[in-house]
Amino acid sequence: MIKIAPSILSADFGNLERDIRRVATADYLHVDVMDGNFVPNISLGVPVVKSIRKCTDMFLDVHLMIDKPLRYIETFAQAGADLLSIHLEADHPTRIAEALKVMDQCGVKKAVALRPITSARAILPYIEQLDMVLVMTVEPGFGGQAFMDDQLETIRQVRQIIDQYNPACELEVDGGIAPKTAPLVVEAGANVLVAGSAVYGKEDIPAAIAALRCQG
Repeated sequence: MIKIAPSILSADFGNLERDIRRVATADYLHVDVMDGNFVPNISLGVPVVKSIRKCTDMFLDVHLMIDKPLRYIETFAQAGADLLSIHLEADHPTRIAEALKVMDQCGVKKAVALRPITSARAILPYIEQLDMVLVMTVEPGFGGQAFMDDQLETIRQVRQIIDQYNPACELEVDGGIAPKTAPLVVEAGANVLVAGSAVYGKEDIPAAIAALRCQG
């Protein structure tokens, strides 16, 4: 079953509660946290995640595009995240492992994320304990970028690793997801699709979510 995770990066932040309710038929709510350091943009932080948690029961899929994420795992878990994804490029492997351990202690689901420059094999030290792997099909930092076709091979390789070592792990793809690209990433092995403008840019949002979900 294909799951859809609308990205609130494409929502109207002046009407954020309204726009969260507009995607209530989706499976997850994708929340991008950017620090202006790991990526060249700043989005939102802990207070906004707390506010989101107060206005929805949706599963909060929180993507930490931040340096040294270990510092903030507990804080975001307490703010209401259901899953935290951290970038393998954001810290030393020993501290990535420690961050995953803290997620366990906090009772949140665990994910790692890969930039386009990162090999699928980078997930191997962690795969058996993960709930999700996130493959970026754009460079992280800004919404509305064009889909990178060469990342389809990374998705296929990640799917092979998941099937071999942890079949229960989900495979999420983020970046340039639209009706034309969704079938490609699903065919490559993804089962969770993050979509920004492909959802929030449509007049009939529930129909847009349903259309993406049917791509599988």
